[in-house]
Amino acid sequence: MSEEDKDSKTEEPTEKKISDAIEKGNTPVSREAPVLATFIATLLIGSFVVTSASSQLVQTLTHLLDLSGGVDLGNSADALLLSHAVSIEVMVFLAPIVALLAVSGLASAFLQNTPSIVFHRIKPDASKLSLAKGWSRIFGAQGLVEFLKAVFKFSTVSAIVYGQFRANEAELINAMFTDPSALPEAILQISMKLIAGVCIVTILLVTVDILWSRSHWRKNLRMSKQEIKDEHKQMEGDPIVKARQRSLARDRARNRMMSAVPQATLIVANPTHFAVALRYDGDQNPAPIVVAKGQDLIALKIREIAEANNIPVIEDRQLARSLYAATEVERMIPPEFYRAVAEIICYVYSRQTKTAV
Repeated sequence: MSEEDKDSKTEEPTEKKISDAIEKGNTPVSREAPVLATFIATLLIGSFVVTSASSQLVQTLTHLLDLSGGVDLGNSADALLLSHAVSIEVMVFLAPIVALLAVSGLASAFLQNTPSIVFHRIKPDASKLSLAKGWSRIFGAQGLVEFLKAVFKFSTVSAIVYGQFRANEAELINAMFTDPSALPEAILQISMKLIAGVCIVTILLVTVDILWSRSHWRKNLRMSKQEIKDEHKQMEGDPIVKARQRSLARDRARNRMMSAVPQATLIVANPTHFAVALRYDGDQNPAPIVVAKGQDLIALKIREIAEANNIPVIEDRQLARSLYAATEVERMIPPEFYRAVAEIICYVYSRQTKTAV
């Protein structure tokens, strides 16, 4: 991506852009979260699992060693039975450790993002073999952040290890002259202190890394104004095409309306500005129905069709305006117009009767 393209992406990503990125597996992920989860699991293992489980394992192995003189190892089958017994005990010892490590690793991934299967991520991508893009990843913003995190981890862990050994220097020296059986316990305690110190520092690192990764992720998803316009067109449809469709729909509706004017009973008009065509058939409808209405040029067209088909045109300015504003085509007129329209229909029928006579 050129520098100009990056500069043009000034708008925050839309919800669609974010959802599309997530569907493709492009989610913000902190690489330090699994490390913290591993440290916490190790701390729990050392504090609650190793002490009790190791003592049980030692007792079992000691019992087997004490009985070694009585164990028959005359053939390979006997050796397999012994190794099978030892393996079971070792597996019982390792099972909770492996389970805690697995659960912590899965939790660190699931708590960051909703788990999903994305086949797009495992497809071959030739761009990942590009030396130029690889160089930019290493020496870009992401590479700089990873380098700073590595420096921070190395320096803080070194400081914690140095501080712990300095604080426990006397205890370590005295352990060389005490009962060897107490040495594992002393090593375990010092190790737990080291891991606890590293966990505290890693929590700070993970917090900063999560905030940065999400900020960097949203920044990479930024869009240009043109991209937002294109996305809007894609979702809502091209405004030009939609306007054309609406225009065609209006033309078809107008043509249908004009074709119904010859079936009208009368036209109520405001000389040239408004015209409403009404059809009344007492056997089919209790009130007159609006078959067409229009303003200006359409009103003139309605009058022209009416005159060509000998349909009476009654000029009533106020009634024509009111009917145009309050009625809809192919619907009956509202009740408030019944009296006024009925008087006009009676007038039209009486005039037609006199003409016929």
